[in-house]
Amino acid sequence: MPRSLPLLAAIALAGCAATTTERLRLPPLATVPRVELDRYLGTWYDIASFPQRFQRGCTATTATYSKRPDGQIDVLNRCRRGSLDGKETSASGRARVVDRATNAKLEVSFFRPFWGAYWIIDLGRDYEYAVVGHPSRDYLWILSRRPTLAAAIYDGILSRLRAQGYEVDRLERTLQPSS
Repeated sequence: MPRSLPLLAAIALAGCAATTTERLRLPPLATVPRVELDRYLGTWYDIASFPQRFQRGCTATTATYSKRPDGQIDVLNRCRRGSLDGKETSASGRARVVDRATNAKLEVSFFRPFWGAYWIIDLGRDYEYAVVGHPSRDYLWILSRRPTLAAAIYDGILSRLRAQGYEVDRLERTLQPSS
């Protein structure tokens, strides 16, 4: 058997794996009605997220968004490895709006030509927090303009996420410096 055959089989099976949305037979994921992109730009602190391989060992995680001259958005993700005093690592990417009617559905790419859905599914009235999801419900980030988020706000977000079919028990809190 050729050595590449097991790899090809694994890739094919991964493509057949059901997403959380499919597995639980959930309705399509809803986004917020409207996002003012200029208000959304700036730095966000990662408060909690579904564990992802690329974020393993990260603390003090932030995402900074800035408008590009071509209308797209520069994305700069930073974190400290292992501890709040750990080595800082960063990843630069780009985002683009795919639903101009709401600005709530974007795509982000750190490895062009590959783009991933970045949907804003909850947003504070004053843009003090945001929740970013994916139509599969397999990715989730709770973001805040500050390194901490009040318990009542966090609990309200969790309640709304449950109503959208998210498995909130999968969330892991991100260690952030005290504000």
